[in-house]
Amino acid sequence: MKLALATQTSEVGSPAAVSLLSGTFEERAAKAAAWGAAGLELLPIDPAALDPQAIRQILQRNGLEAAAIGSVLLGFAGLTLLHSDPEKAAQAESRLHALIDFAAAVGAPLVGLGGHRGRIASVGAEEGPGRLIAVLRRAAEYAASRRVRVALEPINRYQTDFVTNTDEGLGLAEKVGHPALGLLLDTCHMNMEESSWAGAFQRAMSAGRLWHVHVADSNRLAPGQGLIDFQAVVDALRQVGYSGYLSAEIFAQPDPDTAARATLTHMLPLLGVPAGERSQP
Repeated sequence: MKLALATQTSEVGSPAAVSLLSGTFEERAAKAAAWGAAGLELLPIDPAALDPQAIRQILQRNGLEAAAIGSVLLGFAGLTLLHSDPEKAAQAESRLHALIDFAAAVGAPLVGLGGHRGRIASVGAEEGPGRLIAVLRRAAEYAASRRVRVALEPINRYQTDFVTNTDEGLGLAEKVGHPALGLLLDTCHMNMEESSWAGAFQRAMSAGRLWHVHVADSNRLAPGQGLIDFQAVVDALRQVGYSGYLSAEIFAQPDPDTAARATLTHMLPLLGVPAGERSQP
């Protein structure tokens, strides 16, 4: 397993609540590498405004990977796939496809899809599920054509009204019926919705759909600053054979650099890596 830090891309204006690291993108990449991260989860809002090759070169110069592309800032901006305004919903779907293009261009294996999907209540219980399935099927088909995958994130019941746990995520993936759609499991949401780490990870892994993991403590702060036992999380992931990224999508408190360092300081030793060194698969 490897550790990544979520950070916004340079076209995003004011600092996002979950964007780690400070400075220019090159400065953030240098810090992440020096402090022991193996990759960055990139959080764009308008990938058309970015130079993917320049980003790829910065990552390569610092020995980092593009661990994933996150869509969280689109949700924050109100661009949701189930928006009640059809034009906004179409814009959100177009932006999701742009994220897929961006992932392919920077060498990221997947795009994470959480709050960007929106709420079923926005369009109604009769129409909503079918509409989301159709949108996800189109996204998965497009992602496959770009050699990228889409990872759906179950979100706790207080922040969404559809797909709150692993089983619901797997059920929706089955209805979509495309091999390019899998799951992203987030420990903060899991802490509220699952009965065990091992069970949830095992069911997702057995289905061949556990593709990415977010590590955030019970209060969405850095691991070690809440109630979650991350040794138990790591042990459960090892038990099921997960070898992908653990990516910190957390509140950047008290500041983006301190939160990033706290994450790495807590998580690297759990992976058997001294803090300040790089985690390995």
